[in-house]
Amino acid sequence: MSARDVVVVASGGANIASLRFALERLGAPCTLSADPERIRSASHVILPGVGAAGDAMRRLKRAGLERTLPALTQPVLGICLGMQLLHQASEEGGASCLGIIPGTAARFADGPARPVPHMGWNTLAIERDSPLLEGLGRADYAYFVHSYALPPGAATIASCEYGVKFSACVSWRNFFGAQFHPERSAGTGARLLANFLRLG
Repeated sequence: MSARDVVVVASGGANIASLRFALERLGAPCTLSADPERIRSASHVILPGVGAAGDAMRRLKRAGLERTLPALTQPVLGICLGMQLLHQASEEGGASCLGIIPGTAARFADGPARPVPHMGWNTLAIERDSPLLEGLGRADYAYFVHSYALPPGAATIASCEYGVKFSACVSWRNFFGAQFHPERSAGTGARLLANFLRLG
């Protein structure tokens, strides 16, 4: 794999250390930045996120990134809340998001056998071929921690089920997303990150 200039957006998300370690294991050390110029200069951009959509969008707006991120032309990967932020909106607090991908994140319904948040390992169902998912299949497990999810739509390339079917991975032009945490998903996550780094 040729050298990559990877920037992780400093959006206040957790698991940044784990993500950096995962990228380093793939030979792709990253820079953590909220500077629009630095982000625009990167070969690959990762938007992580944990927490509330409204809070995350306010942080992005304070840094001027609500205009920068949708205009990027290099490969961009949203992780967990970061994937949701790539979409139009979230029902969590009625938040307007970056508006790049059609869709609105909705909260899972509570159930006796399905507590919210959805937390733990679950299998992926590949909906259509994508370079992001090369080498992954229905037997592969990924680690999820989330209360909101996107329904399947035009951008969905892999789905998962937790009471309802939802988007596990998306692809829209140069924008990609994983609802699960690749940095915590063992071989499945490492493969997805390696595939992302090969894009572009």
